[in-house]
Amino acid sequence: MKDEESDNRLGGYLRARRELVSPERAGLPPGGNRRVPGLRREEVALLAGISPDYYLRLERGRDRNPSPQVLEALARVLQLDEVEQAYLLGLTSARPRTPRRKRPEHVPARVHQLLAHLQIPAFVEGRAFDVLASNPMAVALSPRLRPGHNRLRSLLLDPEEQSFQHDWAKATADFVAALRTTVGEDTDDPRFVELVGELALSSQRFRTLWARHDVRTLDGGTTTVHHPVVGELRLHRDKLPVDDVILVVYYPDKDSDSDEKLRLLAAFSQPQPQPQPQPQPQPQTQPQSADAEHPGPADPPRP
Repeated sequence: MKDEESDNRLGGYLRARRELVSPERAGLPPGGNRRVPGLRREEVALLAGISPDYYLRLERGRDRNPSPQVLEALARVLQLDEVEQAYLLGLTSARPRTPRRKRPEHVPARVHQLLAHLQIPAFVEGRAFDVLASNPMAVALSPRLRPGHNRLRSLLLDPEEQSFQHDWAKATADFVAALRTTVGEDTDDPRFVELVGELALSSQRFRTLWARHDVRTLDGGTTTVHHPVVGELRLHRDKLPVDDVILVVYYPDKDSDSDEKLRLLAAFSQPQPQPQPQPQPQPQTQPQSADAEHPGPADPPRP
């Protein structure tokens, strides 16, 4: 997130995206002896209706103020969706930027109360996918959902989480793209710098995905996981913003196989009652006989 990432983010994004568009997808003949993946710079310029020299200046960061019309043309050529096009527009100096106030992420007390009442897996995450709070069902679903864990770090570096995910490749691609979207203009945010730096050093998968410059939102959806106790679970996911944090809930279709398994998991996760110690019987005091209490006359001495 330093150097070119922060100094020439527009150029880095354009270059990464054109490398992902094949000539066939762009309506061009594939040709031979292509030294670069995807489209050449001059091909992007031709299809967008701009000069090759101007496009080269954009990629190299020598022009950082293209018009909205140029950006829309480039988005069309690079086949960007609405989220990706909005991200492209946000990279230019033509768009006014409002600095964010960096405040510590805080889970409201009412959300802690809500977590305690929910009978489905639920947890609170921060902007960098840090788990800030969770309920027992979330921890029963995955121990990596305990507070203090980071969901992206677990996904990339924890072998148990990799086995947990039905489609690990898609999950990692979605999470990394969502992180880049969330980072947005906050490239100097200490938490993002720390996390991206750690993952760039420790995960080849992260380096590959980060270099693609994919962006997308990670809101609602459906996922399949492999739980080590109850087996495969198909769960819906919803993300609900609460103040500066996100409440995430997982739930199955009602009366489905996954619903039954989740109820079984809830039963397993209930704390078992501890046996109460049995009272020890008190030793009985033997009552003295009446004779002992009132001794009679002593036997006369023998002659």
